[in-house]
Amino acid sequence: MKQLALQLYRLAVVVAVAWLIRDLAVRQRTHGDSPIRVEEVKGLLPDAAALRPDSSARDGLFILDRAGRDLGYVVRTQPQCRDIIGYAGVTDALVILDREWKILGLRVHASEDTQDYIDNITLDRRFLKKWNGLTWDAAAALDLKAAGIEGVSGATMTSMAIAQSVKARLQASAQEMTVRPVWRIGWRDAGAGIVIVLAGIMAFGRSEWRHRWKRPYQVALVVYVGFVAGDLIALKLIAGWTRGGIPWSTAPGLALLMAAAFVVPWTTRKPFYCHHICPHGAAQELIGQIRPTRFQVTLPASVIRGLEYLPAGLLVLTLMVVMLALPLDLAGLEPFAAYGVRAAGWATISVAVVGLVASFFVPQAYCRFGCPTGALLNFVRARGPSDRFSRRDAAALLLVALALGLNWNYLSVILWIKGVP
Repeated sequence: MKQLALQLYRLAVVVAVAWLIRDLAVRQRTHGDSPIRVEEVKGLLPDAAALRPDSSARDGLFILDRAGRDLGYVVRTQPQCRDIIGYAGVTDALVILDREWKILGLRVHASEDTQDYIDNITLDRRFLKKWNGLTWDAAAALDLKAAGIEGVSGATMTSMAIAQSVKARLQASAQEMTVRPVWRIGWRDAGAGIVIVLAGIMAFGRSEWRHRWKRPYQVALVVYVGFVAGDLIALKLIAGWTRGGIPWSTAPGLALLMAAAFVVPWTTRKPFYCHHICPHGAAQELIGQIRPTRFQVTLPASVIRGLEYLPAGLLVLTLMVVMLALPLDLAGLEPFAAYGVRAAGWATISVAVVGLVASFFVPQAYCRFGCPTGALLNFVRARGPSDRFSRRDAAALLLVALALGLNWNYLSVILWIKGVP
């Protein structure tokens, strides 16, 4: 029971961090750096008490009463319509709808345009009511000229930019809601399935057979998984799927590979992906086979202890980048994108080369001291009767606390980074 409880704890840590990342990503899309306030919709829905982000392609917020019941919906025109500019800047307009998806009215949430023009628009008795009673789809298909929507006198460019933004914003979301990815299985998906089966044989098959075919299998991993298919598990992939969702219909093979990478070690103690699928790990092992014994370096224990903190540090950095949407390409932290040579950046190529060169002197150098993805997969791996709650498990709880803090205070942190008091 203790072992099961420990494994459930580790799974809960991963799930909690993933949920906090996903929740914040949805709020960042719907709230941005200027959250919508309940007071802004109360004029049209007096019973409004809270706003709940919608994770669908609409990217808006449900309006709730004190009992948590849906009253309506609100969606903003920015940042999706940031290319539609009025006289001197963009305007973020709110479209407020009732439970039947009919528009109750428009409100100006924020604007970079001239304040006098915005004041003229908000005081106009007719302009912001032109959309009232229209459904989402009807407003998205609205012919502005035929509907008699004209610019407000004294603020023509600004008001028409708002009108065009409302139409474009609703139209874009309507199209996304109606377009559903077609489920498809391509050659890469079939290849991923075959790789998983072969990896299972190499992990759980007879030892004599595994020993005989290990080297040819590793060469095949480097060639096919690395250079041909390029379907590698990496932090960038994990982060992207956590924020935006798993592409079950467009990449089922890669999704299955991701699931196997987490589930198999959690249930069987086997480092399934790292030892039997990862081409970079296979390349390091192959390099070790050609290394003369005299070139092998034995690192001091103090150096080993210090280097072992690097993957954990990269996981912390990744969490902050993902949750705060910082402009850092996570692919540059790992070597995996280097196998797609044409699309690889210099950072990821450098990490790949340094890791392979280091493995010539120190066995599995990158896997042991540099791989944050491997550290994450190793965290969930079961270890049998001798497993105990360790410093690593305690540190994971601190990671959850960091994720929780960023989730609650992301706006304050972003403003602090930008130097805004």
